[in-house]
Amino acid sequence: MKNLFFRWGSNPHKSWADFKIGLGIFVLGVVLIYVGLQFWIFLQIPAVILLAVGFLIAAKGYLGIFANRFSQTLNRLGGAAERDKQNKR
Repeated sequence: MKNLFFRWGSNPHKSWADFKIGLGIFVLGVVLIYVGLQFWIFLQIPAVILLAVGFLIAAKGYLGIFANRFSQTLNRLGGAAERDKQNKR
């Protein structure tokens, strides 16, 4: 499990970029839903698809950011546990 977090969180800059791109696509979907309400109802179908795609991309990016933070915490806790073992000797 620990290796999985390290792999997902290995590139936080890419995860941040994925999150921003997904958020932008999600917002575009929201805007298109609103425009579809005002002008052309059939615009809402592709807007909902954009909404879902944007959400999935943003979630993937957020998961990478979270994995990076969590793996840093695991590293700190692992280092603290090693220091405690050495201090008890």
